[in-house]
Amino acid sequence: MRELEGRTAFVTGGASGIGLGMAQAFVAAGMNVVIADLRPDHIQTAMEELERGRAHAIELDVTDREGFARAADEAERVFGNVHVLCNNAGMGILGSVTDARYDDWDWGLGVLLGGVVNGIQTFLPRMRAHGEGGHIVNTSSMAAVVPVPGAAIYTTAKAAVVGLSESLRSDLSDEPIGVSAFCPGPVQTNIREGGRMRPERYRDSGYLELERELEERPNSPLWMDPLECGERVLAGIRRDDLYIFTHREFREGAEERFRAMLASFPDEPLNKERADAIRFLIENPIFREVMNRSG
Repeated sequence: MRELEGRTAFVTGGASGIGLGMAQAFVAAGMNVVIADLRPDHIQTAMEELERGRAHAIELDVTDREGFARAADEAERVFGNVHVLCNNAGMGILGSVTDARYDDWDWGLGVLLGGVVNGIQTFLPRMRAHGEGGHIVNTSSMAAVVPVPGAAIYTTAKAAVVGLSESLRSDLSDEPIGVSAFCPGPVQTNIREGGRMRPERYRDSGYLELERELEERPNSPLWMDPLECGERVLAGIRRDDLYIFTHREFREGAEERFRAMLASFPDEPLNKERADAIRFLIENPIFREVMNRSG
């Protein structure tokens, strides 16, 4: 979507960090923005920073499907059709998989992956119905591309978001709705405070002590500013990028991973007859499209 002025974006986790950076970039581009967030304190601060008349806030738990539908209705009442959906809400659930309990998996996947699913299920039918075009940005992470130890639940969810985005892009290839997997590196956010929002029903956790320790960890001044992050998302939407990356520093690590995958395929001649019979399984035009644009 190149023409964004006057269009409306719905951003989950939009009242702080990367989500607020997106909202600020969108408003600066002449868009209307609905920020949906779980924390009233963040909503109040965000609305003081955003241009009056261009922003509207809704308190939303992205795991609440009925709440999502009500939020979508409210967004449409305030600004009309929604054209850009940013499934951005999340938290940093960290810790060794050996310490994880079911409550950790259920909470982490419910927010980080389930929240994306709920956003798509809520807004995609509305986008298709209004027929004015649109774009969906699903926030993943560089951890989905270059996994690190001690983040199994987070990495599992974020890797799934990349696969979901690629599949959705494929399914919508003949429609005027773009899809991007957004994979940021370290950004100045309050992701370390995720444990504060852990619901009581998920308190049988192996991570509670670590979550308390993480709250004390300061952000590095070298981490990216959220507004710069939001501006990169805005540019990615305008270019209709399949992948939106923020940090050049991860390139060699990603390349190493992909080389390791390629090196693991059987070293034998291609069975052309079999390849022709399963062509729909062994290649996807969305990747060729990306390569053609960059080449």
